[in-house]
Amino acid sequence: MTVRPPLPPFTLDTARQKVQAAEDAWNTRDPLKVSLAYTRDSRWRNRDTFVTGRDAIVELLTRKWERERGYALRKELWAFDDDRIAVRFQYESHDPAGQWWRSYGNELWEFDEHGLMARREASINDVPIEEAERRILGPRPFSEHGVPFPLT
Repeated sequence: MTVRPPLPPFTLDTARQKVQAAEDAWNTRDPLKVSLAYTRDSRWRNRDTFVTGRDAIVELLTRKWERERGYALRKELWAFDDDRIAVRFQYESHDPAGQWWRSYGNELWEFDEHGLMARREASINDVPIEEAERRILGPRPFSEHGVPFPLT
């Protein structure tokens, strides 16, 4: 059985670690690597799409990062309890035509006893921006881990 620490029940420190680990993984834009943090039968709602299982997660993320080029993400812990974490996030990317977007969202996560995410629900809104308005220029440097990211 795969174990992905930190494990529930979460504390403030371990919930923050889990959020940073998720941010770091998503910033690799590697669908297979990202999928390994989820249970084999993980259930997702991503915007208006519902998927179940790692294979479907890999397919969804592959399509996502083909569309969302130059993707760079920031996540922030919003709330947590024993086996659940809520985050807010922002990411920037550009579409194949070159239009830049800032995407704002919230995620609800539920974990199994092995630290794998069994459920993820994401609500996301996209705002067109000019390239000069970008604020997220790549993965978060280590020196900024745990530093809140401004909403605007």
